[in-house]
Order: sequence, then structure tokens, then C-alpha cells
Amino acid sequence: MRRILGIVLGLLLIGGVLYVALQGQDHPESTATKTVRGVIGSEKSEFFRDPDVVKALAAKGYIVKTETSGSWAMDQLALKEFDFAFPGSSEPAKEVAAAAGLKGAQETKPFYSPLVVIARPNAARVLAANGLATMTGKNSGTLLMGPFLKAAAEDRTWQQLPGSSAHAELTGTVFVKTTDPASSNSGALFLAATSNVANGNSVVADDADIERTAPLMRRLISVQGALETSTDDPFRAFISGSGEPLILVYESQVASLLMQKQDPGEMVVLYPDTTVNTAHTFVPLSDDAKELGTLLATDPKLRELAVLRGFRPQDGVAEFTAATAPHADYLNPQLTGIRQVGTPTVKILMALAQRAKG
Repeated sequence: MRRILGIVLGLLLIGGVLYVALQGQDHPESTATKTVRGVIGSEKSEFFRDPDVVKALAAKGYIVKTETSGSWAMDQLALKEFDFAFPGSSEPAKEVAAAAGLKGAQETKPFYSPLVVIARPNAARVLAANGLATMTGKNSGTLLMGPFLKAAAEDRTWQQLPGSSAHAELTGTVFVKTTDPASSNSGALFLAATSNVANGNSVVADDADIERTAPLMRRLISVQGALETSTDDPFRAFISGSGEPLILVYESQVASLLMQKQDPGEMVVLYPDTTVNTAHTFVPLSDDAKELGTLLATDPKLRELAVLRGFRPQDGVAEFTAATAPHADYLNPQLTGIRQVGTPTVKILMALAQRAKG
């Protein structure tokens, strides 16, 4: 009996070793040779948490740990604690590189995303009926920045827009809920786009332009009350059925939600007819992370996974269009009818942000 028991225990031990070995094959992160820590914009959190992304990075030798920050606040962090920074656009990336004392840093722009305004269907229809937007489908349309900003300059309320009386939730001043333009990339670039329109369709470039556009920027921001530093919380609030009727987010947040087969609820996606594309810019802060940005930009698997999280790879319009084809009712893959404009310098944009906040 003891002999039989010994044989059984031996077999169980061998089986346990084989099981552990096989389990190790299912977790390619065990092959990673570098652990790097980065600070990222919150809109990229789900990408780096995605198990498939974790596996793809591990297969290339990386374990990536991240924490979030407003893009325009990253240069104020203790950057020596990080291997890379990954803000939402190139403008704060320049500030990060300067704060870190980098010269000739090999920045990479793996993917980008335009800004969009998500709207409740009733709000979108009222805007369209009053010439502030156009509808291109049941769940998509265009926000007409000229007429919209004119309404903002006049402190127009929903009650002043014909057709709104049937919708009790549409009350108060008409505005787009944004993030804090002094610390958050999306809020800052909203000012870049709106100030361009207010400045006669040209980039705000000097003190005279700031003086000309600042009063309207102040109206756009002051009416909002408390400002968040991340687009994630307002987006989640909207999806849950709360929040304001018009919220500025990244297209990637909407596209990711749709491609992950999550319920978008009642949502219309309005593309501002004047916008700034947000080129998410990777800044390596240590030797260990120098190749990571290039990997994110060029590795086929990581590009595919970025698209599935709603981002547009550089030179990847065809990839994005193909992946989002089932969701064409919401999205504008070709950005048809959208005017893309440049951004002011960091100094000018931050001056605008401070004037806008009062």
C-alpha cells in the first residue's frame, strides 16, 4: 500500500510541475526583461491595462507600469521617477522634455485621436434644428463651431432655442463640458480650436490675439463650474446616464467603447468642424524606455491593439476605417468635412488657459 501511495504521490508531483510549466507558457510576461514605469494621460489607461497589450509588450521584453496625470501637469512631476512620459499631444511633450533636461530627445507619436463632443440625442437634435450642428445620421453629426461660438458669446440658454421646451433636462446656458485647460490636454486643445475660430480662422499668435479672443474663452470655461483634470470621469458619467448634455472627449474613448462591444447608451457623436488632432507623444526619460515608443508605433500587433482601443495609428487611416466599419453610424473615419488647425505655442496656449479660468 505504501508503495502504491508513493507512486501516486510521485505522479501528482510530476503533474504539478508540468501544470506550472504549462501555465508559465500562458503568461508571456515571464519573458519580459525590462520593467519600465511611465506617466500617461488617463485616456490611455485602458490600452495599457488590456491583457492582450500586456502580453504583446511582454513578448517584446517589456513590463509596463503606468500612472495617470493631466498632460499639461506632467512637467511638474518628479520625472526622475519615471522611464517615460506619454502626454496627449506634442505641446506638453515639449515641456516634459525641457523639464527633464533632455536635448534632442527621440520623441515618437505612435497614434492620435481627434476631439469630439458627445451629446444626448435630444440636445443634438435641438442644436441641429437651430443651426448650431448638422446631423449626418441617427448617432452622428457635426458641431458648427462658428454658430456655436456665436451662441456662447451671447450666453444663449437652452430655453432660448426653439424645440427645447419639450425636453426638461435641457436647461441653463448652452456649453460644452471640458476638462481644465491649464492641466488637461483635451481642455487646452479645445481652446486651441475655439480660439482659432474666434481669431478669424487663424492661430492665436501674440498678445493682441489673446486680448481679442480671451473674453469668449472665458465664457466657454467659466460657465462650467468645477473642472476635472481627466476626460475619463466625465465620459464615464455620461455613459452612466448622468453628466452634462454636451461633453468633450477623445474619439478614441467612443471608438474603444464601441469596439469592446459595450453599450454606448443614448449618444450622438458630434465632430467639431474645426478641430485639433491630438498626437499622443511618447517621451523616453531613461535608456530602458528608448525603444518602447518606436515599438508602439511600428509593431503590427501593438498597432492592431491600439486601433481596438480606438486610437488612429500614424498613417493608419485604412486600419482605423476597416476596424470601425461596423460602427460607422457613430464615427467619421475619414474626418470628412473637418478642418484641422494648428495650435498656439505653449506660452500662448497657457496664457489663454489662465485668462479663460479667470
